[in-house]
Parts: sequence; structure tokens; C-alpha cells
Amino acid sequence: MKSTLYWILAIIITLSAVYYQRKTGPTYSKHSDITANGMEYRLKLTRSIEISDRNYVKLAIKDSTVNACLFYKRLQVDEPYRSVDFKYEEHPVNSFIMNRIFGIEKETGFFAYVPAQPPAGKIEYYFEITDDQGTNTYFENEPVIIRFKGTVPSKILTPHILIMFIGMLLSTLSGLMAIGKHKSYRKWGIWTFIMLILGGMILGPLVQYHAFGHAWTGIPIGWDLTDNKTLITVIFWTIAVFGNRKKNRPGLTILASFILLLVYSIPHSIFGSELDYESGEIIQGMIMPFSLLGNP
Repeated sequence: MKSTLYWILAIIITLSAVYYQRKTGPTYSKHSDITANGMEYRLKLTRSIEISDRNYVKLAIKDSTVNACLFYKRLQVDEPYRSVDFKYEEHPVNSFIMNRIFGIEKETGFFAYVPAQPPAGKIEYYFEITDDQGTNTYFENEPVIIRFKGTVPSKILTPHILIMFIGMLLSTLSGLMAIGKHKSYRKWGIWTFIMLILGGMILGPLVQYHAFGHAWTGIPIGWDLTDNKTLITVIFWTIAVFGNRKKNRPGLTILASFILLLVYSIPHSIFGSELDYESGEIIQGMIMPFSLLGNP
């Protein structure tokens, strides 16, 4: 098989894995279809907030005659829900791409503001919408969960995301080439290992530190799944790279490639950092994504 075909297959598989992770990850926005005054809306509900002065949940409903109320409480804390009314507002969009390319200067909709939480703090919420037909409640039985995080500088976050994507791509490419006994599988395996070290073991802890105040919460310190996924892939790719130094062992590369694809298909942040409000310490939390994908 020609190298071009290996690259095409690797790109397709990698993009599919990234898409799946984004659709199932518990901190990515949750989508829900609702109807208000006879109009259908597809809402994009917040599940992650960078700590700032604009901590809000948005309902992208254009009908300003609708009334809506948000109910929220801190996660894992025995306290009653608090309520806050949504307000119909216009917010400027300060983005070069959105302003110049898409021509979007502002966003409109209903906004409900919630108090900022410390890094890794979480709140759960549900909401009610009242229109001409009455009041409907959404997600009361399975509240949406928001995790708060510190701001990660773009000069750290952007290369981290890019390098990890390249690492996934090269890992898949190396595995496919090893299956096909292509001579370049060892070369791309080395580059995979380099990308994992740079993106996962160097930039990854920097992202974690800025977001939650801890550079590493995986083994042996804790059980953070994101950190442990990185550690597992680095271990397998270390074995694969050094195991192929003096002798061709494509099986090691195939195994390492499969392990990386497997662990990075696990939704991001399932067992992520979570603030224990009672002790004030950041612990490992758990959010099962399949319970957050259904309709209210």
C-alpha cells in the first residue's frame, strides 16, 4: 500500500476518534432540543466555565417574551437549589474570526449568572421555561453539571492541543504501517513518542496547573483519568520505540497504537479534577457521559 493511503486512513480514524470524544466528553457543551411558543430551538448548554466575571448559562432563544429560570446548587453538597431568572441580553462578540469572517458582532439570548466557583468546583443545574403554553422543566431529574477552571494561556493550550492531535495521528499512522509492514513505521513511531512527551508530559501538566492548580493528579499522586491515560500511552510507546531500535518488532507498535486509540477514545474528563467543598482539596471526580447525552 502506498504511503498516501496510510496517511488518508490515519487521518480518517483520528478525526473520527476526536469527534467521538468531543461528542461524549462530559465537559463539552450539551445539546438539547426544546420548543418555545411554537418555535424549535437547539440549545447548547454550558458544562465548563473559565473563572471570570461572566459566569453564565445561556439559552439561545430569540423570543424575548419567554420567561426562564435557572436552579443550581454545588455538586455533592447537601444544600437546597437556588434560583436566578434568565435575562434577555445582547453581548458583544470579541473575536477576529467571528467578526471578520462570519460577520457576527454580537450574541443574543437569555443569560443566567451563577457565582464563580474555585478551580475544579462544580455546580449542577436545571431550568424552567414559561411560554404561552405554560411552564416546562428541563433536566430536573438529571441536572447538567458545570466544572469551573482557571484560564489557561493560549500559548500553552494551543500547542498542547495541536501536538496531542499530531501525536494521535502519527500513532495511528505508525500502527497502520506496522500492520502493512511498511518500512517507515519505526520512524513515525519515534515521532509519536516525541509528540507524546512534548504534548502530554510537558505541556499537559502546565495546562492542568493553570486550570486546576495541580500539575499532575495521576499515578502515584491520584487517579485522574486524563493524566493516567497520558501515562499509559507514554509507557506503551516507550516500549514500542525502544523495542524496535535493534530489531523490527511491528507487534509492539501495533499494540501501542491500539492502546493510544483506545484510551483516547475514552471521553475526556470522566474521572477529572473535582473540588471537595468540605475539605477544600481537589480530588478525583466522576461524571458518566452516557447519562448526560439523552434528552430531558
